[in-house]
Order: sequence, then structure tokens, then C-alpha cells
Amino acid sequence: MKLVINLPAFNEEEKIAGTIKRIPRTFSQIDEVFVQVIDDGSKDKTAQLAREAGADFVFSHTTNRGIGITFRTAVEKALENGADIMVNIDADGQFNPEDISKLIKPIIDGEADMVSADRFGKHKAKDMPAVKHHLNRFAAWIIGKFMNYPIKDLTCGFRAYSRESLLRLNLPGAFTYTQEVIIDLLGKNMKIKWVPVEVTYFLERKSRVVRSIFSYINNSVRIILKAVRDVRPMRFFGIPAAILIFISFVLFAYFLFFYFQDFKVTPFRNVLLLAAVLMLIGIQTLIFAFIADMIKSSRKLTEDFMYTVKTEKYKK
Repeated sequence: MKLVINLPAFNEEEKIAGTIKRIPRTFSQIDEVFVQVIDDGSKDKTAQLAREAGADFVFSHTTNRGIGITFRTAVEKALENGADIMVNIDADGQFNPEDISKLIKPIIDGEADMVSADRFGKHKAKDMPAVKHHLNRFAAWIIGKFMNYPIKDLTCGFRAYSRESLLRLNLPGAFTYTQEVIIDLLGKNMKIKWVPVEVTYFLERKSRVVRSIFSYINNSVRIILKAVRDVRPMRFFGIPAAILIFISFVLFAYFLFFYFQDFKVTPFRNVLLLAAVLMLIGIQTLIFAFIADMIKSSRKLTEDFMYTVKTEKYKK
């Protein structure tokens, strides 16, 4: 069994060598371990220092393309190198490489297709910004309810992926990938597990993804909405449609109750008009739900074809 440990990196010359040297090279039930670095257009010596520190594969983007595309490159290269399991871990050393064994065990044992580190379990994240903490917890709760699956940590990048999950993934985003991966895999009925780990945030470090809280929230909301729309279209459109139609019926019943008392429309004309408008919007939204569900069926056929192509392309 081959394990590829991937480190996405952008201008990480200060930390990457130390992180690579801390990565264990032997794991139970793993025959081969390789360290892979995806350098996302760094302007410093990240790639050079990664090689000197012992990275087996170093791939560099000519320009900074974003963490979403960097992750897709990591998946492609890991499959090309015959990975049975890929672990993604940050290059800055905030996670303990010794915890890799905790993440890969459920995959080896056949209990999960993807395992994510949980920063909110029994080990509390040290110095994690309060805003980031609460936003993550809230988003995880919302998506968990929508996907009908308990999500403990939505955005942690320290994760392990089985070969099957890597072949199944289809991610179009460039800004990030962490939320999309969970939604995409749950939509394909794959098993996800969370394992509590220790993580330390460096107060002086600036995030490579979060330029500002506003831009992070804006981009994350758009990504989540698009992913949920594609994976659960009937819920995405159907629930609002049902709510609008229900409110319309309530308003119409309210109108009829008073209308049959004195048979006058004028005093309650606005209620009737609102009921009619909400009914029309609700029906239109319901039609969107059926159209989106048909598109989902077509997308599934496309993804099944892509899975077959990738399976053949990355045949071991």
C-alpha cells in the first residue's frame, strides 16, 4: 500500500523544510511513503528547500493559482504516483505530522473514504481566531443539517483520502476546496470520519487564503451554495418552494375566512395579491427544483464516465 503525503505550499521557505523533516516515513500496514510538495508559484526558495529537506516529488505552478487548483494538482499527481491514500497537511507546521497515523487508520480499516482532522474535539485549537472558529462551527452545522450528516469541522485542510475518493472527486473551484470536498463526497454517499487532533495557530502568521473576513465569507458562501445546489437540488429549491406555497395557502385561507363573513374583497385585497404572488414564485421555484434534479441526473452520468476514464488513466 502506497501513501503520498502532500504539502501545498506558497512562499513557505521558513517552515517547509522543518515540516518535511518531521514527517514519519514508516506507518503500520503502509509499504511505501512519499512526500509530495505542490509549490503554488512561490517567489522564494520553497521548492528548492523542499527538495533539500527530502521531498520525493516537487511540482511547481508557474504562477500563484489558488489553493483550489493546487489541491486538484495534488490529487492528479498523487494518482499518477499510484497513491492508495493521500494525506494533505499544511506546510507551515501548525499540525503535528505524527497525527497522520490517526487519519489513515480508518481508511486502512475500511471505515471511511475520507478522514478529516477535527480542530474542535477534545483538543482545542490554540490561538485560533474567534471569528474563524465561530464561522466554521456555524457553517458546519448548517451544511450538516442540509446534507443530513453530522459535520464536525468543515474547513480543516489536514485530511486523508482513499484512492476511491480521489478518483470520485470533481471540484471546479479555485478559491478553496475544503467545503466542496465534503459536500461532493457526501453527495456520492461516501463515508467521512473526523479525528480530533492538536493544532497551533501562529499569531504572527498571515493566512494565505483569508485576505479579509468579508472576502472569505463571500467566497465561502458562494462555493457552499453552488456545491449544495449541485448535490442536493431538490432540497435547495424544493424547501423554499414548499415554504412559499405553504405561506400562500395560509394567506389564502386567511382571506377566505374574512371574505365569507361579509363577501367583501377590497379590505383584504392586498392579502389575496400577496398569496397569489407567493404561489406563483413557489410554483416557479418548484419547477426549478425539477429542472435542477434532471441536470443532476445528467451530471451523474458525466461523473460516472469521468470516473471510468480516470480509473483507466491512473491504473496501477
